[in-house]
Amino acid sequence: MKHLEFGTDIEDPMAPYLAVDRSQPRHECWVTGHMVAGLDGTAAIDGKVGALSTEVDQKLFRQMRQIADVVLVGAETVRREGYGLVRLSDEAKAQREADGKPPTPPVAVVSGSLELNWNLKLFKDAPDHAPTMTITAASADPDKVAEAKQHATVITAGEERVDPAAALQALADRGHRVVLCEGGPTLLGEFVAAERLDELCLSIAPVMGGDNLPVGVMPDGGGVHNFELKSVMGEEHTLFLRYEAAQEDRP
Repeated sequence: MKHLEFGTDIEDPMAPYLAVDRSQPRHECWVTGHMVAGLDGTAAIDGKVGALSTEVDQKLFRQMRQIADVVLVGAETVRREGYGLVRLSDEAKAQREADGKPPTPPVAVVSGSLELNWNLKLFKDAPDHAPTMTITAASADPDKVAEAKQHATVITAGEERVDPAAALQALADRGHRVVLCEGGPTLLGEFVAAERLDELCLSIAPVMGGDNLPVGVMPDGGGVHNFELKSVMGEEHTLFLRYEAAQEDRP
């Protein structure tokens, strides 16, 4: 047991995250989950994550997209949160371009039903360098697929439902080696069950009493998966924890 004490200020909170070596994923891509929870484990308030997140967490949430080759999110989260385009600072965009990446990463939306609001800026105003993608299953309604193709790049991954491994392989084939998964809990749980979550960045907000919804909803038979704590930071009563999949869970 160790007693953790407040240390010195970190000049750039992104620096520890940018320093992580994500070149050795367990499988197709390096998958980073970025989630927020209350002290009681809740992952939302009145159905929305934004109501749970503190100001400092919201800032980090936006900045973390700098690490991603693609931002992955579930359709229900897009519907509830009204997802927009990825915005980064000029400095972050310049650094990405210096690293040979586009200035901002594209967003990929996982949806079996393809029941999405195509009028969102996420679809209407996606830049040419980062076109929005939708990932669906072969069983999706052909008419919905045809409609989706008018607004986004459609990827088929899985037969009856979206398969995590197939989805990540499709992204890897497009050159996306670092995937930032922003939830929701069901999507995150599916990646954990498929042993595809390499890293979890978890913010702990100083609140209790939100929805009865955990950070990750595991599918039946999803098993137990171990993670190792790699770093702890704090700001304004909010904790920022970074975990990686335990060594024994690696090939």
